[in-house]
Amino acid sequence: MSPPYFNHIHLDVVGGIAGDMFIAAILDLVPSLQDEVDNMLLISGLTEMVDIQRHDHSDGMLTGSRVGVAPVSAPAHHHRAWREIREMITSMDLSEGARSCAIDVFSRLADAEGRVHGKPTDEVSFHEVGAWDSIADVVVAGWLVDRLSPVTWSCSALPKGSGEVMTAHGPLPVPTPATTLLLAGMPLVDDGVSGERITPTGAAILAHLSPTFVGDGRVRILSGTGTGFGTRELEGRSNILRVLGYGDQEESDWQEEMVGVCECEIDDQTSEDLAVALGHLRQLEGVYDVLQSTVYGKKMRMMTHIRVLFDPSVEKTVVGTCFSETTTLGLRVSNVRRQVLIRNPHSVTRDGQTFRIKETRRPGGTTSRKLEIDEIKDIEGGHSAREKLRRELENEDI
Repeated sequence: MSPPYFNHIHLDVVGGIAGDMFIAAILDLVPSLQDEVDNMLLISGLTEMVDIQRHDHSDGMLTGSRVGVAPVSAPAHHHRAWREIREMITSMDLSEGARSCAIDVFSRLADAEGRVHGKPTDEVSFHEVGAWDSIADVVVAGWLVDRLSPVTWSCSALPKGSGEVMTAHGPLPVPTPATTLLLAGMPLVDDGVSGERITPTGAAILAHLSPTFVGDGRVRILSGTGTGFGTRELEGRSNILRVLGYGDQEESDWQEEMVGVCECEIDDQTSEDLAVALGHLRQLEGVYDVLQSTVYGKKMRMMTHIRVLFDPSVEKTVVGTCFSETTTLGLRVSNVRRQVLIRNPHSVTRDGQTFRIKETRRPGGTTSRKLEIDEIKDIEGGHSAREKLRRELENEDI
């Protein structure tokens, strides 16, 4: 269970994002996790190499948290190959989810660095992110992501930054080449504030989380906020990563969700071929229903109106399939709110056969039951036999 009540977390990248900023923001959102993090650091062996402290911080405008990671032994800072780091993380006493997350973040970093410098991933040698402080950032971030699971993630547009940053390879443009590879497909905005706004570790964490960058229109209940400060000072704004934690909606007999709608009219495709096309659309994962009706279009032509209802996350697939399966030249696509009664699936067993039944709670405390028609489609005796069995099963005690 996510502590204490979050099912969605939004990252508001005001100043930027780095590994330490992510950790600081999450711990500011859920301070009760601090003791658990301290225990994880102890049993994983990280405290033998680094000292990690969260402390309250203010920049004169805002207050929040900052995380400091300091080496406690001389060997803590040196170049490390990806295979060495992977072996270190694998050997740590971590939950499987935390280990998997940390390794995935570092794998993305290694792949990006390898592509930039023309090396196989396993041969990549880390400099800045090979130090123990960066390894600790990734491990703690991975542990926090696993501890908060299951939650969904979203993110604001990301500040691009500008200028140069000094690295072990010399001065590099901002965002650095590896960072740009990790941010591929994510929205960037030039807000006029210079400097490195997104570190490679911050970018790798974002790539692992794969957050949505557009609102889904869903009503959410804001349950908490957290603010994580970076070490740099930015001109004209606080260098913070703000996180917003959302919980469940208030108790209700129904829930609100978003559904995608894709519509068009067809007047130049044969009915038999259109039936095949709509059958293919219905088979797509994430498609809820495909509807068709007869309408009058331009020049009073009779046309078939097509409406596809789908999970918004599969919009690209639905649109591509509509264009490839039908003769339409254009589609109307939108996301709409829908209210759905809460359904509880049940099953009834009779003569060794199991029948699925949906039970729905309605406002006022009443319930209704609906037998899945596919469960009785092969019953002999026609309509009357199916209806008799349906009534018996729907009224049977569950």
